[in-house]
Amino acid sequence: MTRALPLLLLLGAVRALAQAEPTGDEPALQLKGEARARIQNLEQYLEDWDVEAAKGELAALEKLAPADVEPLRYFKGRVAFETGDYETAVTELTASGVRDRPGSWLRLVTDTRDIVKDHARVESEHFIFLYPKGKDAVLALWALDALEGIHAALEADLGYAPKGKVRVEIVSSAGELSKVSTLTKEAIRTTGTIAICKFNKLMVTSPRAVLKGYDWLDTLAHEYVHLVVSQKSRNTVPIWMHEGLAKYLESRWRGPAGGAMTPSTLALLGSRVRSNTLVPFAKMHPSMALLPTAEDAATAFAEVFFAIHLIDTESGPRPLDRLLTEMAKGTSDKLAVEAVTRRKWPDFERAWMAHLKKQPFPAELIPPSAHEKKQLVEGGSDKAPEKKNARDVSFGDFAEVKETPARKAAHLGELMRERKRMVAAAEHYERAVALVGDRYESVSNKYALTLLELKRYELAEKVLRGSLVTHPGSATTNTHLARIAVRARKFDVVKTAALDALAVNPFDPEVHVSLYFAAKALGDDKLKQRAVDALVTLLDIKEAQVAELARRLEQSDLVNVDVSGPAKAAPDAG
Repeated sequence: MTRALPLLLLLGAVRALAQAEPTGDEPALQLKGEARARIQNLEQYLEDWDVEAAKGELAALEKLAPADVEPLRYFKGRVAFETGDYETAVTELTASGVRDRPGSWLRLVTDTRDIVKDHARVESEHFIFLYPKGKDAVLALWALDALEGIHAALEADLGYAPKGKVRVEIVSSAGELSKVSTLTKEAIRTTGTIAICKFNKLMVTSPRAVLKGYDWLDTLAHEYVHLVVSQKSRNTVPIWMHEGLAKYLESRWRGPAGGAMTPSTLALLGSRVRSNTLVPFAKMHPSMALLPTAEDAATAFAEVFFAIHLIDTESGPRPLDRLLTEMAKGTSDKLAVEAVTRRKWPDFERAWMAHLKKQPFPAELIPPSAHEKKQLVEGGSDKAPEKKNARDVSFGDFAEVKETPARKAAHLGELMRERKRMVAAAEHYERAVALVGDRYESVSNKYALTLLELKRYELAEKVLRGSLVTHPGSATTNTHLARIAVRARKFDVVKTAALDALAVNPFDPEVHVSLYFAAKALGDDKLKQRAVDALVTLLDIKEAQVAELARRLEQSDLVNVDVSGPAKAAPDAG
């Protein structure tokens, strides 16, 4: 049996998707014989994202070296961190001599421990979901369904599922995400990054930290795709392929692959294709989050989405499974693409460019939907995604309207609303919509609300549905559609619209009241109870009061809807 000897060996950092890992103060050492081989294997397994194999090597190393030797304690800390045992990780890294300073493993582990130590925890068959106590409990009601859905879909599509349960940690702000991920706050804010897969887990910012919410369920799925790709490929996939696969497959939890591309992103990509200002694959490394602007990041995501779309649709059976299998063998990305597509890399690039150019790009740029902008709120989870009273007057909502005549018409419409002249307001909004169509969520929704004031329900619904074509996933638009469907007692429509709104802003009580209304009518007891649990959490009320909130929604004028105040307890006959 060999013993550890304190000689010089700089331990390399684990490669990761976003940027370099903490380095600079790991213990200097060299081991001989079998112990040295175990150290090298352990380091490689961590680099490959194969934590189970790393745990096996660590157990073998413990039999070869004294318990208090620094390199052993260092790797015990590293493995403990990767498995979520943060207290042990802090203890072992401290004992190994790692200093607590910015950029060190000890600082990363300590910050992570302090941020999640009081988190609540809920588990499903394949996931451990940790979230800040309080209103973020609402997330747990829905997150595990989406995660289990993407788990099943990727196991079917890629032939792989992670060993053990995957940790998912919700953080409250950009500052916390920076601390637990090693991304800088500047990079997070510049590109709107709200989640990352790293260190054998998913780290996701609560929608409460984003001004108008964001597509948080798709984001959970997106990050899980990263985890599967890293593990199946033994962490050999370059960033362009990683992000292409994640963007392309993120919709698989709810339907077919490729369902995440929005019209605004397509319009942006089309403009970059026409101006020949695409982002080269090489500039996407080491992270999309490090690109200069959010527009560059959105363009890059769209580019690689269509690269994967081309591979998936023109390369025979299970092409993405075969692609990752090739990568796991150590094949380069270009050679793996050549093997799967049966095209030489230059031919694939030309085919990809031709594939891009034949997409149905909108002729003009479309402003991103509110939830695509990912405007982070200072103060994190102390604030919820913004929701205004429908009768509030706000001229600032139209600042994004570039067309001057349309903006003036919308301003006049808002002025008429302020003066309670709803017919005149509707006329001005109609003029604005005639000029810009469905380009702006704000204009379409204010027009629809004015139409509701006038009880012109069918036209209001038509305006809202037109807006959803251009801005799919809008929480505001779906909430308004659910209101109209409540009045018409179209329970399936209420359910669908409310679920779509929840996938962006789960902290709006009205969304859960709508779900309760629909679930009760449809006899869906599971959905009904979830809506009740959410409202109890969000409003701090008793279960018996929820029925009264549903009655308020049904009897409202569909404009001034108040389901967030106190409600009298009422027996639930359902």
